[in-house]
Amino acid sequence: MIIDIDLMPDEGVQVCQEFDFFSMELVDENAVFLKPVSAELYVKKSGEDVFIKGHVSALLSFVCHRCLTPYEFPVDSDFDLVYFPEELDEIKDQLESGDLNSYFYQQRQIDLNELVLEQLNLTFPYKSLCRQDCQGICPVCGIIVREGLCSCEKDETDPRLVKLKTYMKDKR
Repeated sequence: MIIDIDLMPDEGVQVCQEFDFFSMELVDENAVFLKPVSAELYVKKSGEDVFIKGHVSALLSFVCHRCLTPYEFPVDSDFDLVYFPEELDEIKDQLESGDLNSYFYQQRQIDLNELVLEQLNLTFPYKSLCRQDCQGICPVCGIIVREGLCSCEKDETDPRLVKLKTYMKDKR
């Protein structure tokens, strides 16, 4: 959906709709949509600046980086953005640090599909984990540790550090 800045009414525009994206458009290559992305946006023009307040929600499936198990990841995020005309893009280096949520529109239009997709991608964790205390898989047998079926004995000493350990004992 494209918003034309010149055709926008003074009171602004309210947009509530579902957006269909392909999973390959997401920054996490293992993420899959379980439900469509729903967004509520309020777009208002003030002079040449465009202010957008919004909320995006979705349900995705991620793969845990530690145990390789798929898990559901709900997205429920608010955002508040300011778009400036593309002419100001030339002086963006002079913008203050408080303007980090500032963007630039081109050809007097804003593509809401791109905006919603970007805001969705920004909610993703750096490293997706099914639980914060996920212990991953056993390095010996490959069974998921949280299931408790692994009885492997693990040598916790890294063989590369044995000499260092001996050296440290001699120093004492």
